[in-house]
Amino acid sequence: MPAIVLVGPMGVGKSTVGRLLAEYLGVGYRDTDDDIVAAQGRTIAEIFVDEGEPAFRALEKTAVRTALAEHDGVVALGGGAVLDEETRALLAGHRVVYLSMEVEEAVKRTGLNVARPLLAVNPRKQWRELMEARRHLYEQVAVAVVATDGRTPEEVTQSVLDALELKQR
Repeated sequence: MPAIVLVGPMGVGKSTVGRLLAEYLGVGYRDTDDDIVAAQGRTIAEIFVDEGEPAFRALEKTAVRTALAEHDGVVALGGGAVLDEETRALLAGHRVVYLSMEVEEAVKRTGLNVARPLLAVNPRKQWRELMEARRHLYEQVAVAVVATDGRTPEEVTQSVLDALELKQR
């Protein structure tokens, strides 16, 4: 079972914080988006364009199931992984932390104009809509919520450790 599973919107810092947590705890780090890219040999944006969101979500579901079963370190899930009901059920019993941020922070971090297939048309509006659809799902699966707005990755990492009452191995 993973030590920690990170969920949250795109650009919130799951990968950065995940690596810091893994280093601090002396465990491995795994990102399900990276697993998908490695297995498919193409970017997530390419998968979305070539096959559509449903095909990507099927790949994501498999990647999450595999990571949760095989990895005992820190796992970061893609922003939309919680949309799948079976995935949410698999997260039960895990130490899941929802890393949250508001739209203004998302703009600062990503500019909302990078290669994000779900934000292609009107990024601010689409980000808000995504969060309205997903926020309750992130909260549903999480045992802790850590706000990342205006904080360094190191500060967020410490807040995650504090929230889970984890000490270094």
